[in-house]
Amino acid sequence: MSWERTGARLRPIGPSSSQPQKPYTEMGSPPTGNTFAIVNQKGGVGKTTTAVNLSAALASLGRIILLVDLDPQGNSTSGVGISKTGLRMSVYDVLIGGDPIDHVIQRTATAGLDLVPSDVRLAGAEVELTATIARENRLKAALRTVRNHYDVVLIDCPPSLGLLTINALTAADACLIPLQCEYYALEGLSSLVTTIDLVRRHLNTGLEVSGVLLTMADPRTKLSDQVATEVRNHFGSKVFETVVPRSVRLAEAPSYGQPIIAYAPGSRGAAAYLTLAGEFADRIGLPHGSNLGAAVQVPASAAGVDPNGDGGD
Repeated sequence: MSWERTGARLRPIGPSSSQPQKPYTEMGSPPTGNTFAIVNQKGGVGKTTTAVNLSAALASLGRIILLVDLDPQGNSTSGVGISKTGLRMSVYDVLIGGDPIDHVIQRTATAGLDLVPSDVRLAGAEVELTATIARENRLKAALRTVRNHYDVVLIDCPPSLGLLTINALTAADACLIPLQCEYYALEGLSSLVTTIDLVRRHLNTGLEVSGVLLTMADPRTKLSDQVATEVRNHFGSKVFETVVPRSVRLAEAPSYGQPIIAYAPGSRGAAAYLTLAGEFADRIGLPHGSNLGAAVQVPASAAGVDPNGDGGD
């Protein structure tokens, strides 16, 4: 893939760009290449939902985003509307085959959002990486050539603490931890923190926890409040003020291959992720506009569910 300049920005062009070129909002600042691993070894806590919807929300605020799908299930890939069955190449070819990552990048239907897709072959990648020299640094080396063409790179990690997740943590500047507002979500959190500390000591000295995101919150239950209180007591200011509610619309959106801001822009789920995008951008010092977010953005305290409903929108 080659790159073209649009105003002050570079963007990919070439045969791997599957969507028509779209104009990006110019924010007057150079891309930063901030890289974040979205990580939690427990499944079902909202990692992929957050990866897809935070990426799209940041793009809607005028930033250029790269989403890396590092989960063999490939849910982030299908969640942004890219068919896994029609892929010519994926992140597997980058990690195992050594192909340049710009040969793999796909343009999505969301303006400003590009994707490094995943496919089922990635399921065997950890075994194949075992005998590879500098196996923990494969993703970091690959991203080095493109990360500074993007404002933010988000890596969707698999629900494990294996070599793929270690690659993501080694490549990242920081990690974002989605945490479901249920008791069992707290179990195993210490293992994740221990893994992050080990990667920091041995592979990536600059790695830090950028933020903890409370997901699937239901204000009708005391348990959600108790879990939120315990997490805030432990992580303090690292916990985002924005809380993502349980939402039927959020659950439906992936089946349509759309982020929530495209599928149900007026929903509470869309409002929560747009609010999160603004908070996230402010936290890392990233200038942003008010594009789609201005229409539906709500305070974090309002991003709950309808007490008379079923937890949806």
